[in-house]
This record gives sequence, structure tokens and C-alpha cells, in this order.
Amino acid sequence: MIPEKVERGPRMKYVNLDHISSNPLLPEVKQAMIDAITHDYHNPSSQHKAGEEAAAALEKARGQVAGLLNADSPKEIVFTSGGTESVNHAIKGVAMANADKGKHIITTNIEHNAVIRSLRRLKSDGFTVTSLSVDPMGRVNPRDVAEAVTRETILVSVMHGNNETGTIQPIEEIARIARDRKVLFHTDAVDSVGIVPFDVKTVGADLVSFASNTFYGPTGVGGLYIRRGVKIFPLFDGGVQENNKRAGTENLVGIIGMGTAAEIAARDIDRRYAYLKSLKEKFLRELPQVLDEVIINTHPVHSLPHLVSASVKYIEGESVMLMLDDEGFGVSTRSACATGSLRASHVLLSIGLSHEDAQGTLVIAFGIDNSAEDVERFLKALKTVVTTLREISPLYKKASGGK
Repeated sequence: MIPEKVERGPRMKYVNLDHISSNPLLPEVKQAMIDAITHDYHNPSSQHKAGEEAAAALEKARGQVAGLLNADSPKEIVFTSGGTESVNHAIKGVAMANADKGKHIITTNIEHNAVIRSLRRLKSDGFTVTSLSVDPMGRVNPRDVAEAVTRETILVSVMHGNNETGTIQPIEEIARIARDRKVLFHTDAVDSVGIVPFDVKTVGADLVSFASNTFYGPTGVGGLYIRRGVKIFPLFDGGVQENNKRAGTENLVGIIGMGTAAEIAARDIDRRYAYLKSLKEKFLRELPQVLDEVIINTHPVHSLPHLVSASVKYIEGESVMLMLDDEGFGVSTRSACATGSLRASHVLLSIGLSHEDAQGTLVIAFGIDNSAEDVERFLKALKTVVTTLREISPLYKKASGGK
């Protein structure tokens, strides 16, 4: 039960601490999209001069995105409608194109629903899936991946940075294992690309899914890196767009925005990473001073620089979230794609949390528009909200001896 709202003085600015769900457009990105709308581009597939001009703008953006990933060629980038489509295309496209070699796929227990449900669909088509467990910090053991590979294995799909805990997987080692076994490797890097330095050559992945809004571009636009030579079927039938890999007229205005955001991310990635990490470290350093009995689910070393998963014992995370929203702070309790589900997060259960602690989890994701002052204000509000809720929590009263 959430206490009734009380009247307060003038509210200070609303602080978004849910940057894992979406991010505001950078001013340069917004202007690039306005310019594109004003220019009134034609269809990039048209053969006349206006179409050729649109195609040139499309390819410029493709080059900008390829630069962010350090791809060998812009042709290795396929534009999509976002991270979910990119994941679906990678998994289903590889499965359809390589079913003659085998029907076994390896993944983990902590993947995004886009991966889980894509694989569930493939199971109905006769594919088998091995889903590997993770340790209490949410990391899969590469040895488990190696042991799971069979002669029938055609794909390993392991996410890079988890969208609920922030923990980063040892994907470079996993990629080497897959490459040595002649198995394709896909990583869902939707919450990593543009936030951490991400070089597809260093990582060694054959396919990488990513989304524009993660690095302050528009929503509804994403991409799939497909290493040259990888055999993959398109999801959509129709035209020959995207080098015959993704039929349908491209979202040119959105893609131009993503290209601009990618270029800025590539330029600012080190500075952006350091700043986000400083906010996260400040929060983690000062949190124990204002709250006790909080479980940090994020790996202390191998994690995204801006995300913290914190399980506050004895209370429900949704109640905390709603009260913090009233205080002017936006946080989440789990993946935005799972919002509305009453079930505990499969990710948090997979790392060993109880249902009660999983339900009391907050996901705090800082952004480049946040400040140290925002962190301090948030900690004060969090203390007030948690204290209020624990005072009426039967679990807290029981744990504290009925006091």
C-alpha cells in the first residue's frame, strides 16, 4: 500500500534516472532530423536525382554508424526499426539460413525477451536450445559455452551488457570459442553500443544488435552488424533494400538522426564513459550512508558505466518507483519491455535472488544530462521513500523484531 500523496512546495526539475529505457535526443540530432524533414527527401530507392540524393544521405548515415562500431565496411550495417527487430533478424535469419548444418543454439538464462521469444519460436520449428546458467553476479562461464557446443550447433547468442543488472559478459572469450568451433556468434549489444567503446573487430562477434536511442538518437531506429560473409536470411520479403537483407523503404529521417548520434558517440565515447561512471560511483559510494539492507546486483568491475541494480529489502520496487516519481525522479524496476508483468524478473531469479528481493529491485540508469547534484537529491528522496514504506511493511517489522 502506498501512502496518500501529501501537498508539497514547488517541484524541482524532473530527473530522469531511467536512461536504460530511452534517452533524450541530443540537440545536434534533433536539428539534423529537422533539416532532413525540411529538405523533404525522396525515396532512397528511386532512380531519379532526388532519389539519388536521398540514397547519398542514407549511405552517409551508414558510414557514421559503421564508424561507431569500427566495421570493415558500411555494407556490414543493416538498418532496422530498433533493437528487437535486430535481435529477431540475427537469430531467426541465421537459423533459417543454416538449418541444413544443424538446429542447435546456445544462449543464457538472462537474455532480453527479444532473444528468449525468438528462440521459443524456433523451438516450434524443430530447433533445440541450450540456456546456460550464470553466477550470482550474472556472468556466464565461457567454459560452459564450450562444453555446450555440439556438431549441431549453428549459433551462440549471448548479450553484452544486461539491461536489468548492467553486468557485462565475457563475450570476447565466448566469441573466440565460437570461432574456433566454426559456430556463428551473435551479441545483443543494444544497451552497450554508444555507451561503452565497442569495436566489432576486438569483440569478434559475427552479428551485433544495437539501437539508436541508447546513444541519444531517435527511437524506432536500430541496426544489425552482419560480418561480411555471414549467411543470413531476411525477415521481410519485398524489395531489395539494405543489400537484399531488409525489405521496405528505410526510415530516412530516423536513420539520419541515428547517424548523427553515432558520429557524436564515437567522438565523445571516452569522455561520456568516464562521466557516467563517476555518477554511478558516487551513488554506490554514498548509498550505504543513507540506506541499509540493500543488495547490489551489478558486477563491481564488469558492468555498464551508468547502470545500477539495487534490491531494497522488505518493500516492493514498484511502490518505491511510484513514490519517487511523485518526488520528481524517474527510475524503473525492470526491463521496460516487461513493464506490467507481475512476475519477478527472470534475470534476477537467475542470479539467485528470492522472489521478495527481486520484487524490491530498482534499476537506476544515469545519463549524460544528469549531474552530481541530481545524485545527491535522489539519495535523499530515496531514503525518505524507503523509510516511509518500511514503516508500514510487515516484512520489515518481522525482520526488525516487530519494532
